[in-house]
Amino acid sequence: MSEQTSVPPALATGERAPDRNLALELVRVTEAAAMAAARWVGRGDKNGADGAAVNAMRQLINTVSMDGTVVIGEGEKDNAPMLYNGESVGDGSGAACDVAVDPIDGTRLTALGMPNAVSVIAVSPRGSMYDPSAVFYMDKLVTGPEAADAVDINAPVAVNIQAVARAKDCSPSDVTVVVLERPRHERLVKEIRETGARIKFITDGDVAGAIMAARRDTGIDMMMGIGGTPEGIIAACALKCLGGVIQGKLWPRDDDEHRRALDAGHDLDRVLTTDDLVTSDDVFFAASGITDGELMAGVRYRSGVAVTHSLVMRGRSGTVRKVESEHQLWKLRAYSAINFDTAT
Repeated sequence: MSEQTSVPPALATGERAPDRNLALELVRVTEAAAMAAARWVGRGDKNGADGAAVNAMRQLINTVSMDGTVVIGEGEKDNAPMLYNGESVGDGSGAACDVAVDPIDGTRLTALGMPNAVSVIAVSPRGSMYDPSAVFYMDKLVTGPEAADAVDINAPVAVNIQAVARAKDCSPSDVTVVVLERPRHERLVKEIRETGARIKFITDGDVAGAIMAARRDTGIDMMMGIGGTPEGIIAACALKCLGGVIQGKLWPRDDDEHRRALDAGHDLDRVLTTDDLVTSDDVFFAASGITDGELMAGVRYRSGVAVTHSLVMRGRSGTVRKVESEHQLWKLRAYSAINFDTAT
């Protein structure tokens, strides 16, 4: 049975929307990055792992049928020779797209062999992703579809936890909140614990944390706290597919960043919603596990074979696919420029 879709708004203006077949092309990209990064798991070398993942992702992304521009990548061109902001990616044959990449969400997790390191990519029509350049951090609140209409980032912590508990027909003590383990969250942690709710601390990787908060089978109900703005936009792409919600407020780190944000015309009191962070429903998201976690298993290498586990999502249909792939390394050696055999 073929998948039924409505006509995307972009088509009304004569623009091409990303094709639904793009989803499985994108998972090949995250699989390659995850396999390259997995050779560095537990080696204590963040830069080595990131370099391997970036190289693998860039080689595969340029085979994808799209005319993509990286809007969230490894930084500006001078500091990032590959997958930098503004770089053209894809083979140029498909729709014009914004592309957000994080070859490793959780480089420290990878280096230390800790859970929930993933490789992610998100694609949406050109001009639909929020520009995160003015302020690097944002205060975030994420939850799944059951409580998407019940939360408000401007409300007290206790009110939001109670709202999620009501929406999920449980008590606040049954609610689990993901929080990045940072000194800046000391007060937040105190307020969460005063409600009786539980906290799952993560040291890095709040894209994975946001998705965990929106998935029913992870044991996580919410994510709260301050993290990267680029990661918030990538998470918003996934939440478009999952029916969850992210709310965010820009959080300048110092007076200088505060002034630059105001000079750029940003309203620091504005609540940025999922639809503000990515305006189109024609969103595609793919993630592959590097290390084991609540979302998916990490890469398994065994004699001659690599096994990967991925999530592939499409915003317009809301389809979420779990993909387990077996990669025959001896065949990859014959045609791939990427060395998956060693950590190089």
